[in-house]
Amino acid sequence: MTLKDKAKKLKTDIPALFMALKDKDTPIIAKIFAAITVGYALSPIDLIPDFIPILGYLDDLILLPVLVTLTIHFIPHETFERCKLEAKGIWKNGRPKKWYYSIPILLIWLSIIIMIINIICFN
Repeated sequence: MTLKDKAKKLKTDIPALFMALKDKDTPIIAKIFAAITVGYALSPIDLIPDFIPILGYLDDLILLPVLVTLTIHFIPHETFERCKLEAKGIWKNGRPKKWYYSIPILLIWLSIIIMIINIICFN
């Protein structure tokens, strides 16, 4: 499997994990791992910032696939296959309408900006 194929697989697996997060047949441990994985995948904040040469993208190339694989391990096969089918049609009608999922990420960035301004202006 080439790197391009793996990237395409991640592109369908992450939305499938989001669907599994909402599925009633997904065990609680799998839901916890799915929340961590989807949150990390969508978060603009990485363990290693992307502007650091080579190391910045290393966490995206290693950590994210490991999290996805680990999470899929905890989800029953039938449930994950059903979620993958649902995830394939997620972009069919354009972007998802649930914009409010971005609010926690925006609040994190806003708090970081406010902290930086406080440090610069009041020190």
